[in-house]
Amino acid sequence: MVGSATENLAKNLSSAILNSNDIETVEQGLPAYLLLLDGLIESDPHNSGLFIAAAKLNSAYAGVFASNTQQAKLLSQKALNYASRAICQKKKLACGITTQPFNTFQQVVNSFQLDQLDTLYTLGASWAGWIEANSDDWNAIANIARIQTIMERVILLDENYDFGSAHIYMGVMATLLPPALGGKPELGRQHFQRAIDLSNGKNLMAKVTYARRYARLLFERELHDQLLNEVITADAKVAGLTLINTLAQKQAKELLLSADEYF
Repeated sequence: MVGSATENLAKNLSSAILNSNDIETVEQGLPAYLLLLDGLIESDPHNSGLFIAAAKLNSAYAGVFASNTQQAKLLSQKALNYASRAICQKKKLACGITTQPFNTFQQVVNSFQLDQLDTLYTLGASWAGWIEANSDDWNAIANIARIQTIMERVILLDENYDFGSAHIYMGVMATLLPPALGGKPELGRQHFQRAIDLSNGKNLMAKVTYARRYARLLFERELHDQLLNEVITADAKVAGLTLINTLAQKQAKELLLSADEYF
């Protein structure tokens, strides 16, 4: 009974954060909530729902609000640790998944089913955030193929999950490099567009990432400005997406301001 109550508290607070359009208040208040989650986990160390909530929000804070590189690394590592603990509780074969040989890793990931999707996606998203925070480390970057394997499985199970966000991750991975160095921008474009279509254009971060990762990579100024202007004029208030959409609008304005210099 206590376990379900604490898990519901975590879910409700997470929902309140995701549905807020007040970026400054979230930035100031979220650290206290992260500490609260740590305390709840200490008192209920077998609650995978708490691990998932903690992984998602630590990863989000690391990627959006971290004040410096060291803080981003610490919080993203914490997120990955929580996600790893959650997935171990969900499936014993997945214990130690981040260090498993790749063939074993693939088999474990491909054994996940629809009712385990949230845990698998959380691991993939947290791991991707950890790689971004440690982008100066080639050993971290070497894990990209594992993130791709996870997101491919998520898409196979339910590509609509989290407003099609798995496609955004796939698009980012395809556009990390220019074509001459092995990048696959056309594949990336297809994934970004699919994420937009699946969310009916409501996931504004899909358009911002499309502009930043694809349009800038190929110097397509018209597409770049079109996507960002669509984001700025859109209604950011969408259940489950309000905070991320508000952040997307802020980033869109910043990208447009720097466009003349970039292009």
